[in-house]
Formats: sequence, structure tokens, C-alpha cells
Amino acid sequence: HTLYIIFVIVALILYVLLTYYGGRRRTFCRITMALKETVGLYETLRAEWNKKNPNLNKCGDLLTKLKISLLELNFLPTSASALTKQQLILARDVLEIGALWSILKKDIPSFERYMAQLKCYYFDYKDELPEAAYMHQLLGLNLLFLLSQNRVSEFHTELERLSARDIQTNVYIRHPVSLEQVLHFMPRQSTHLGFDVTLDEIAGCIEKAYEQIQFSEATRVLFFSSPKKMTEYAKKRGWSLSPDGYYSFTSQQQRTEEVTIPSTELAQQVIEYARQLEMIV
Repeated sequence: HTLYIIFVIVALILYVLLTYYGGRRRTFCRITMALKETVGLYETLRAEWNKKNPNLNKCGDLLTKLKISLLELNFLPTSASALTKQQLILARDVLEIGALWSILKKDIPSFERYMAQLKCYYFDYKDELPEAAYMHQLLGLNLLFLLSQNRVSEFHTELERLSARDIQTNVYIRHPVSLEQVLHFMPRQSTHLGFDVTLDEIAGCIEKAYEQIQFSEATRVLFFSSPKKMTEYAKKRGWSLSPDGYYSFTSQQQRTEEVTIPSTELAQQVIEYARQLEMIV
């Protein structure tokens, strides 16, 4: 009878151990499969996004699936999560594409949500992760957006997070700062003066963002009512018009240092934000 009781106890212990470790193994297998699926979705998204003309609807569907996968895998930082560098970089890269996608879709609320999440990676994990590919471009766009909405206090809050070096030398940060200074020091009644100064800022952004721009497009984004005024202003800026109707910019006009220029669509969005800013003036 005693041996029988011992046998039953041992059997129960073995059953508990097998159930526990078997469950852990099945959980590990599920996580591994989910991780492979998430990485596969990201590679598909990145391949589509890097195309010359990405399918924005397809990118949107992939982003939705990826956000769900990242949440299920606890890849998005929380106070209780301990994530590896690779996991953090994967989540950050997905969010960056999401922010850029929001710009091309002209979905400002979506852009704000992505930026709110990205700031955690840009600032809280800045000592643990390599610099993100689009960090300064997106932070600069966010600054322009805040100015266009006249959210000046938030603009200065965001500036306080940046280094003095970035504010003074980074092309994507320097121009929003210059625009804010123009608005701050310009008398409100000096509408024409304000327009001229802001016009020069927009022209400066064009020089930095484009290798060349069509005459008609330059006329539109600089608010000129006639080709003659565009020609006069271009002459003042030292822009040269090619026979095929494009203004080309010299390397000195574009930048003195090496920099990665964003896509044409991204540059157009910068100018569109500047247009919104001009409406405030």
C-alpha cells in the first residue's frame, strides 16, 4: 500500500513536470513562429516601401498587421518589458515607415500617433540603439507641423529634447528653427515683409531638398502669380533655368556637407507644411 502511494505521488510529479515543460515548449514554438511571421511582414513592407512608386494601400495593410504582431510579441516598450536591441530596432523601423506613410497619405492624426511612439526610441533609447535612418527628417517635419498649427509651446518643448549641435547644424532641424524665429521677431502688421522672409525660407528648403524643380512647380509652391515674378525671383536667388524648363541647384546651394536627401514626396510635404505656416502669418 505504501509503495502504491509513492508510485502515485511520483506519477503526479512527472505529469506536472511534463505538462509544465511541454507547455513552455509549445509557447516557445508559438513565439518563434510569430517572430518569423513578423520579420517576414516587415521585409515585405520594406520591399514595397522602397519601390519607386509604392502601393500605399498595401503598405497600410502591412502596417496594420505589423502593429498587431508587435503588440502580441510585446515588442513595443513598456515599463515591464525587457526587449533586445534587435527587437527595438525592428519596432522602430516599422514605426518610421508608418510615419512616412502617413505623410504620403496626408493623414495628420496618424502621423502624430506614429511620432508619439517614435520619440520613445529616439530619446529614451538613444544610448542603446544606433541612430535611426529617418530620425532628423521626421523630427524636422514634426517641428514644421507644430508651427503650422501655431502650437508654439509644444514646438519649444520638442526643441528642448534636441542637442545644440542638431539645432545649429542639422538641415532638417535648422530650417524649422529659422522659421520659428522669423515668426517670433516679425511684427504682425508687417505682412509683406513677413511674406518676403518666409518666401526666402521656403526657397532655401527647395534648394536643400531638390536637385532640380520644374519652373511651373516652383512658381506654384512659391506663390507667384505670374511667370515674370518667378523669373525675377529666380534671378535674385541665382537659379539657372535649363532649356527643358527646370531649375537646377549647385552643390553649394544644396549643402556644404554630405547628407541623405529625402524622397521627392517627402520634400513636397515639407513645402506643404511651409505653405500652411505662411497662412498663419
